[in-house]
Amino acid sequence: MRLSKRKLAILALITANIIWGASFPIYKWALSDVPPFTFVFLRFFLGALALLPFTYKNLKIAMEDIDKLILYSIFGITLAISFLFWGLKLAPSINAPVIFSSGPILLIIFAIFFLRENAKKKVITGTCISLLGILIIVIRPILENGFDIAVLGNLFFISSCIADIASIVILEKLMKRYSALTIVFWSFLIGCAPLSPLVLLEARQHNFLSTLNQQGLTGILYGFLVASSIAHALFAYGAKYIKTSEIGIFAYVDPIATALVAIPLLGESITFYYLLGAVFVFVGIFIAERRIHYHPIHLLSKEDN
Repeated sequence: MRLSKRKLAILALITANIIWGASFPIYKWALSDVPPFTFVFLRFFLGALALLPFTYKNLKIAMEDIDKLILYSIFGITLAISFLFWGLKLAPSINAPVIFSSGPILLIIFAIFFLRENAKKKVITGTCISLLGILIIVIRPILENGFDIAVLGNLFFISSCIADIASIVILEKLMKRYSALTIVFWSFLIGCAPLSPLVLLEARQHNFLSTLNQQGLTGILYGFLVASSIAHALFAYGAKYIKTSEIGIFAYVDPIATALVAIPLLGESITFYYLLGAVFVFVGIFIAERRIHYHPIHLLSKEDN
């Protein structure tokens, strides 16, 4: 049976989020061998080179869209990924996908405080419950071990999530006019450019090439071939046929993929406070948006519109 474009887009988004979910522990594992800004730069610069043979005939961007492309690249690559890698250096990788799942709640907060939208009582209730869950995840290190630098890492995860949300809003406007690979190629190239001075600084402090081992090489290869080139292309394709309001649903896949990799690879554990925080986050989303049951598999099983 031939799948429609919508169902292919859903499969693409599920696959992309599985890849990204698995990437959190893989990156944390590799960051012990490769400096963070160098890692980010290599991931996206090499990813752009890998995409070039498939995009070189279709790279033209209209002048009126260049500012949107730059903003998307800065928020989605430079800021979001840099904050993510800082977080992974300091905090358990299993925290990241749960915090990222709170994206819809952060959007609600933005709408209330900056767009002056009036929220219903259930939305405010759900938002408060999710915020409590995020707070539990953020201060989990303190609750379990006393003060820990991992708290700062969790705050970096929140910053990464906010930057990623901004990039998705901008992406919707671009995808109406350009192919997925064109947007991905330019965002990789533009997004890694501001990191160049920081990469040079890291190179002076740490010549990682002289100590690069299988661990760091695996992380770099996974980053630019799988998580960057393949996953971003799948995501951009999926975003072209799925409503922006539905894209956040696919983040629910990430925590499962992360846990399945992080537990055996890094020895991370699912603790009581972690589960408690995660439950509050997802219950809050359900109350605020009534859409937890619209998980990716549910969308895939629905009839095409």
